Amino acid sequence: MKQPVDQTENEFTITGLLPNVLTLMAICAGLTAIRFGFRGDYVTAVQLIMAAGVLDGLDGRLARLLKSESKMGAELDSLADFLNFGVAPALVVYVWTLQEVRGGWICALFFAICCVLRLARFNVGNDNNDANDGSFFEGVPAPAGALLVMLPMYVSFAFIEAPIVPGVAVCAYLILIGLLLISRIPVWSFKKTRISRENAKYFLVGVAVAVAALLTFSWITLIVLCVAYVFYVVGAWVRVRRS
Repeated sequence: MKQPVDQTENEFTITGLLPNVLTLMAICAGLTAIRFGFRGDYVTAVQLIMAAGVLDGLDGRLARLLKSESKMGAELDSLADFLNFGVAPALVVYVWTLQEVRGGWICALFFAICCVLRLARFNVGNDNNDANDGSFFEGVPAPAGALLVMLPMYVSFAFIEAPIVPGVAVCAYLILIGLLLISRIPVWSFKKTRISRENAKYFLVGVAVAVAALLTFSWITLIVLCVAYVFYVVGAWVRVRRS
């Protein structure tokens, strides 16, 4: 006699699908960023990549909150990360200033390949239940790499009258960020960071100030954050070399 099939095992609630909806929205944002980049609307392209980053940060947390994590969702999220943080930034930067630079396309490919290798290493570490407690990443995470690699664009947006960043310098910068992605440098992860009750109010005030600055002086704030992050990573590398 056949056993009755539990229909609930083959069904999803609408709320349970919300994380995957956010992931698909992030993919749409990344693809649309590429479209705007080829149209020459670079500001919108950069903003869409940032929006994809925000959605990427929300989908996993929402899945854990709703207890709707799945293998399909994890695979979809990984593919979205490669598109939004590897392909889209590389293509947007390429069409922005590297089309006429010899070797520009190779540098864009280099960054995208480093990003996919970074994501693959992260996925393998998760599958193997790596001993890392999550306090640190190995190498710069893909979303941070995407924000960092567009730093020359932030500079051009913030200082419109200044000469555009030389293409050769942008190529070198792409290679540098790509190497940081696949490096073994321990990079702090805010996910596991705990804040005492006494310091919580200062943290919230700091976040509020940062958000206000980001909304008011978007490009300048992004430049400051990116430069500070690069100095932090370089400092972490120096500490590792000395230890």
